[in-house]
Amino acid sequence: MSDIIITEFMDEAPLAALRERYSVRFEPTLVDDRPALLNAVAQARAIIVRNRTQVDGELLQAAPQLRAVGRLGVGLDNIDLDACKTRDVRVLPATGANDVAVAEYVIAAALMLRRGAYEHRASMQAGDWPRSALIGLEVSGATMGLVGFGGIARKVAVRAKALGMRVIAHDPNLSPHDECWAEYDAEPMDFKSLVAESDVISLHVPLVAGTRHLIDAAALARMKSSAVIVNSARGGVIDDAALADALAEGTIAAAALDVFEDEPLPAGSVYASLDNVLLTPHIAGVTVQSNVRVSQVTVDNVLAALEEATA
Repeated sequence: MSDIIITEFMDEAPLAALRERYSVRFEPTLVDDRPALLNAVAQARAIIVRNRTQVDGELLQAAPQLRAVGRLGVGLDNIDLDACKTRDVRVLPATGANDVAVAEYVIAAALMLRRGAYEHRASMQAGDWPRSALIGLEVSGATMGLVGFGGIARKVAVRAKALGMRVIAHDPNLSPHDECWAEYDAEPMDFKSLVAESDVISLHVPLVAGTRHLIDAAALARMKSSAVIVNSARGGVIDDAALADALAEGTIAAAALDVFEDEPLPAGSVYASLDNVLLTPHIAGVTVQSNVRVSQVTVDNVLAALEEATA
């Protein structure tokens, strides 16, 4: 049995520091074998996961010696935080380590969706020349609406401003008088006004009771018909059925989705027949560079927590 169990992929270089002090089982496919996972954590002092491993009551019950959960990322909706707190298990997200990767994904998606020239390689290869049909829109002068204004959203704001965009944001946890608004040249706004005024809407909120299906049929109906949505936060923040209908009916122009209510996204999903949606497999925060940073931060966090637990 191992002291530290790693259930999903990460950069392997930082593991050397773990292996100097602890026995480590690094098995990225363990997330897909629940019985094996529950058996593996029997003597584990720490577990390192991404977003697919469910750290719930069942797993915690199977891991009586667990002291730390290292999260390769920042979203915590796959971790039962209350149960961890009750058992004195520290939860350690890699805060800030993948902010740049996500911000670049959002900007890249916004540019692609506004221009509207994606998904035309096949027609070009077949000899078509759809020049007039692919005249799109610039982002310069457009309004970027950020739902949530934490670290990642602020990096998006900096990049959007550099492209000449107006930036507005909704974050109920921030006072409209907070210094960050002036620092990032962003305008605080209520949610209903934001979705109505934005040309690009980017989501940056966790999945909690108050944000589940925040983007629903009513919110979509308030948007411009030319608006585009980018979701690199959590799938449940959007009502998938409502968004698919809005895309099919032309209520909004397009969407880029990196996260979904059900992951992996199943064949035949509500987005399967749509050509105005970009779909990626939860990789907005995963680049070669961010994987190195996230992995190192997570290892450092876990080492510190275990040393503190034995002090």
